[in-house]
Amino acid sequence: MGRYVVSTKDEQQQMLNAIGLNSLDDLYADVPAEALDTTFNMPEGMSELEVKEALERMAEKNRKYSRIFRGAGSYRHYIPAIVKSVVNKEEFLTAYTPYQAEISQGILQSIFEYQTQMCELTGLDASNASVYDGSVAAAEAIMMCLDRKKDTAIVSKGLNPETIEVIKTYCESRNVKVLFIDTKEGKTDLDAVRDSINEQTACVLIQSPNYFGIIEDVEKGVEIAHDAKARFILSSNPIAMGLLKNAGEYGCDICVAEGQPLGMPVAFGGPYLGIMTCREDMMRKLPGRIVGETVDHAGRRAYVLTLQAREQHIRREKASSNICSNEALCAMTASVYLASVGHRGLRQVAMNSASHAHYMKDKLCEIPGFRLRYDQEFFHEFLVDTPVDPKIIEKHLAENGILSGLEVDGGILFCTTELNSKKDIDEVIELIREVI
Repeated sequence: MGRYVVSTKDEQQQMLNAIGLNSLDDLYADVPAEALDTTFNMPEGMSELEVKEALERMAEKNRKYSRIFRGAGSYRHYIPAIVKSVVNKEEFLTAYTPYQAEISQGILQSIFEYQTQMCELTGLDASNASVYDGSVAAAEAIMMCLDRKKDTAIVSKGLNPETIEVIKTYCESRNVKVLFIDTKEGKTDLDAVRDSINEQTACVLIQSPNYFGIIEDVEKGVEIAHDAKARFILSSNPIAMGLLKNAGEYGCDICVAEGQPLGMPVAFGGPYLGIMTCREDMMRKLPGRIVGETVDHAGRRAYVLTLQAREQHIRREKASSNICSNEALCAMTASVYLASVGHRGLRQVAMNSASHAHYMKDKLCEIPGFRLRYDQEFFHEFLVDTPVDPKIIEKHLAENGILSGLEVDGGILFCTTELNSKKDIDEVIELIREVI
């Protein structure tokens, strides 16, 4: 079996016509001309080795960073070799949605195992088999909480800005009211949440660790939401849950997360993973597919897609999900990653990520003019103010093969994981001292 089934020229043209384009070149209309090679002149008769070397020379035009100190929603962690070895098997890589349970038991079991792991990780009762990414998961979680009397969501501005934009898109198209609450000293202003919540509030959504890496007072947020009979949604980092309290321990109703840190590389254009779990009383509102365990006619354990009437292939007009592609491959990646590192391994990854970040913060703040913008406890990201333009620091680090933290509101949001060694951090500190 081949990994991919090719399409004919006629089929390609039909697809282009369907989206209003004339040629494949039209797909790249937004790519800058200087970055687009329209000629691709390769002499005829080249061997495979020669073609490979020619392509590698072209790829050398790209800047490749050997060390990365940027997070902001996408994190570079070590990925055990077994992860790629398992998920790249053709039976997983090419599989489509397992509609026919009788011939899809292996795929269904892998999804079921993922759901079990997500429930263990987040401390909640039910999990779906993932959505497209963490931003979609956050927006879908808000949709789960709405009813006829409650049509408003309260969302912290401490969320990743990209997630906020996705929430706006979802809610504007469905006439859902969203009230965004400012942060105060880097944390969600929970007093403002308390003052804003009312009987129309369906849910409160807070991210912890938030966009600035700060650990929020989730327990207080849950208390405020539940006192007003609203749901509480926690957006979290799955690695952080190996060290901090999870959503179930906080008393949250729904937990969402970006699953990319669980075995998926930081790859431009690569798929990510939207984790969603909830309490049992909200299980029927979970979007996407859910795999359940049952028995066959002989009493043997078997797996099936449950509640699938909500998917668009059954009752399109009543569907709560349009997740039709094999998004479960990313879920399997996370599942294999968690199985390979185990409970203690996940905790160690979280511990190393956090300790490296605190070490780097201490060393940075020894440099005159650098200071931690928010004096709050953080996980593995932190925002610092600098005495010079952050772009100057970014440029100098880039010249030495290092990707700096992200410029945020005039400061730099640095991030470390277990892959940022003390030696690497010390080198960054010395390079920054050169700039100063």
